[in-house]
Amino acid sequence: MSQTRIPCLQMRGGTSKGLYFLAEDLPSDAAQRDAVLLAAMGSPDARQIDGLGGATSLTSKVAIIDRPTRDDVDVDYLFAQVVVDLPRVDYGQNCGNILAGVGPFAIERGWVTAQDGTTPVRVHMVNTGQVAIIHVPTPDGRVEYTGDAEISGVPGRAAPLIIEFRDTAGSSCGALLPTGNPRDTLEGVDVTCLDNGMPVVLLRAEDLGVSGHESPAELEANDVLRTRIERIRLAAGPRMNLGDVSERTVPKMTLIAAPRHGGSLATRSFIPHRCHEAIGVLGAVSVASGCLIPGTVCEGLARLGEGPTQRLSIEHPTGEFTVELTQDAQGDVVRAGLLRTARLLFEGYLHVPRAVWEGMPEPSSISGAAS
Repeated sequence: MSQTRIPCLQMRGGTSKGLYFLAEDLPSDAAQRDAVLLAAMGSPDARQIDGLGGATSLTSKVAIIDRPTRDDVDVDYLFAQVVVDLPRVDYGQNCGNILAGVGPFAIERGWVTAQDGTTPVRVHMVNTGQVAIIHVPTPDGRVEYTGDAEISGVPGRAAPLIIEFRDTAGSSCGALLPTGNPRDTLEGVDVTCLDNGMPVVLLRAEDLGVSGHESPAELEANDVLRTRIERIRLAAGPRMNLGDVSERTVPKMTLIAAPRHGGSLATRSFIPHRCHEAIGVLGAVSVASGCLIPGTVCEGLARLGEGPTQRLSIEHPTGEFTVELTQDAQGDVVRAGLLRTARLLFEGYLHVPRAVWEGMPEPSSISGAAS
């Protein structure tokens, strides 16, 4: 046989879509594994025509699930961003949308036993060493995908998944404010660099000559804007303890403006070169955190409530993303919770050319059934 078959599930997690693998079904050698993932998605190719990627960064993602390496979790989760048009796989970040599918995946594959009602799945996010708890609806001990929850960027309704994050501050950069300042000036523009699960640079849209309410297509067509944002991103990388980020997908660059639709803040996010149709899960957590910190570029733009626990509605091009943040007595963000949905799309075998990888002697069989 000229191709190698690999057990695989494809799932929508939040506003992203990706391939979910068990680590034991992929090569143990990192370079060989990357070659498999590139072949699986059809990269490098702008259309990803020879793979399962959807020709955007939102659909060219991979979750690799492994046995837990910590006593306080159920599974390890390694996220891989497969670059669409370059032969590169990036492990330098988490993805909270793809994370939403990890809980159902772990139950579908029999790694976590479902309870009657709701099943918590404790996940070690290997990329940054943090832990998330995914509360999966499991009536009658089976994953339920149908429900009444709606999230912006996904048509229809589905069962709600509650994801709880703790201790995510500085997960990639070493500190919530990696430069030590709530506001810095890079390339002549005031910015806020922060990391509460995702490295993000916040910039006031008006400082870059736009409103922050343009469509993603309009912003992507503005070559002068994109060039300027990239210069700021490259300058921010070393200051955020990320080093040279010219070949990385972090930090994310987020233009902010006053909200127009009753939310807390309006955003347009570059990830890092394409303008996101929505906003990433952990990106939204970082942006919301910036709203609560005195002295950031959000000051004067963000609309806030009162009390130690606040729900912040982060507006984006296709709707909003609500983040619930809890601060301690010192004002530090100690908990983030949010609503996502997920759906199992495909269960079977992915095929890659045998020239890429000859495969395992006896690949593990797929267990569990879709609900």
